[in-house]
Amino acid sequence: MPEPSDKQWPLVPDADRDVLLDSTSLRASAHPVRVRILGMLRIDGPSTATALAARLGLNSGATSYHLRQLASGGLIKEDPELGTGRERWWRAAHRSSFFKPGELDPDDTEASVAYLRAISLVLAEWMQQAADERPLLPREWQEATSFSDYPLLLTAEEAGRLVGELKEVVSRYRHADAGRAGAPPDAEPFHIQLQAFVRPGWEVGGEGKA
Repeated sequence: MPEPSDKQWPLVPDADRDVLLDSTSLRASAHPVRVRILGMLRIDGPSTATALAARLGLNSGATSYHLRQLASGGLIKEDPELGTGRERWWRAAHRSSFFKPGELDPDDTEASVAYLRAISLVLAEWMQQAADERPLLPREWQEATSFSDYPLLLTAEEAGRLVGELKEVVSRYRHADAGRAGAPPDAEPFHIQLQAFVRPGWEVGGEGKA
């Protein structure tokens, strides 16, 4: 079990390293392309519109537009130390995003749904790619990979407690942006996705499916 350190996933936002999405940053990030870009900059480090466009399969003009939108929401910043004057370099402004829909204005409901749909789309793409690439992994990594679903019958309190416990377990382990320092030589980037929700189509407090 890893020793506790500041290189692990936080359970609450760190004001110096994380962002709690507000109306402005939520609207700026509520697009699948921007979710992908933000993830690339957070995981892989600073990049340019040209390099990101090549990875995304987009033209540099469209990519620059999405970068400007993320910058307007305070989610990314220009990195002048890497810039050459010919092309701007961009870096993520935060380590991770925290999203608390209950604290947002009701007028942001549409943006909240758009953001969650964008996140869901990107996570689903990662799962599909991981499923395709699983047979190419060494056996020990194939066995460590999981695509699991656990239907449960819970109260809202139990569901909230369960999600909190799962996040606490993940928080014990090394964050991917911590770098190789202190990590075992055989450590690899490994992603945990946590999705927890009321069964789609179910009428809460009703007789069954809506």
